[in-house]
Amino acid sequence: MLLDSNTLHSSINDPALDRMNFLNEITFTYPEAVSFAPGRPYDGFFEVEEIHGHLRRYAAYLANRGASPAEVRRGFHQYGPTAGQIRELIAHSLQQDEGSKVAPEAIVVTVGAQEAMFLALRALFAGPEDVLLLVTPCYVGIIGAARLLDIPVASVPERDGRLVVADLDEVVRTQQAAGRRPRALYVVPDYANPTGSTLDLPTRRDLLAFAERHDLLLLEDSPYRLSGTAPRLPTLKSLDETGCVIQLGTYSKTVFPGARVGYVLADQEVRGAGGEVRLLAEDLAKVKSMITVNTSSLSQAVAAGALLSVDGRLSALNAEAAERYSRNMADTLVQLDRRLPPARRRELGVDWNRPDGGFFLTLHTSLRTDTAALERSASGFGVIWTPMEFFYPHGGGEQDIRMSISYLTPEEIELGVERLVRFIETETTA
Repeated sequence: MLLDSNTLHSSINDPALDRMNFLNEITFTYPEAVSFAPGRPYDGFFEVEEIHGHLRRYAAYLANRGASPAEVRRGFHQYGPTAGQIRELIAHSLQQDEGSKVAPEAIVVTVGAQEAMFLALRALFAGPEDVLLLVTPCYVGIIGAARLLDIPVASVPERDGRLVVADLDEVVRTQQAAGRRPRALYVVPDYANPTGSTLDLPTRRDLLAFAERHDLLLLEDSPYRLSGTAPRLPTLKSLDETGCVIQLGTYSKTVFPGARVGYVLADQEVRGAGGEVRLLAEDLAKVKSMITVNTSSLSQAVAAGALLSVDGRLSALNAEAAERYSRNMADTLVQLDRRLPPARRRELGVDWNRPDGGFFLTLHTSLRTDTAALERSASGFGVIWTPMEFFYPHGGGEQDIRMSISYLTPEEIELGVERLVRFIETETTA
């Protein structure tokens, strides 16, 4: 049987769904190239034996809480509760690291933060008039999730690399004037993917006040929050006094990506048709039961063992990695400054932002930085990066580059920047 692509869901032909595959393919095609593309943690911190240690630690934890050997065995091998079996440990971790007092019942353990996004979007967006607002440029996964669920999106462009609440107000008014309802705003407050930007404290407070005034939910996603050594600002959720923030979490950038464990914290109350009140997390668990049934019990056990090893202080578990990422970012900025001093930058039309940690920074050029340019960079100069236009739902970023520094050694950073600068100089003067 030959299927016509026009008979499939329209998202299948959406370029957003091809972009991550494209980056994987070009990386495998040019294995000798220095790659600033992968937004993943440095795996030199991961050891196979640690996995066994985490599992044993969680088994001992269950036994100490009165679980029989049979119950421990079922906790590792069988299907578990749809909402998750390590919610108390996640709640304790949020209390330890963020000072957030969280009811375990308000948490749903997910298959990474990507599933958390799907659950929240599916539950919250009820009709075609509901619009998802995106601080752009933004993580391609939220663009893809909205596309797969047929949820319309509206962009709130960053101005000079930061969110301006007045711009959000303008977008909300425009959407309302068109008869649409801005339902939620997706935002990454800390070391955002792809820009590397961080919301300052006044903007966080202004954003929460705006959300309260306009009955707008905030989907807070901060997977890179612990990837720097600068003092952490309060999460939006810890500042939230009105219940407008739904927090999306993941252990992919801290414990390790292969575990595929995340969570959604949704403590908003929902009034049912009969007047009964329940937590939004209960509704998200219903949605999850029809998607993944439950998150792998074995993966949850590994994540639990990791949390138990530091009494829930994920920041302590990730301290060495955070130092590495901050050093890598500093090294990258030093190399860019050395290769492109101010006069040369102006001549070439190049500039970049200066995050103090995280995985990413944004480099602006005077070139067309599309996939064709990336192919030339990889094949002719041995350096790979990510076109920033991948992260705009409605166009933008056509002359910008995302550089990911998390996975590289200092030597690779020096070589990669040298190659990238040669590519930019050659293309600009061609």
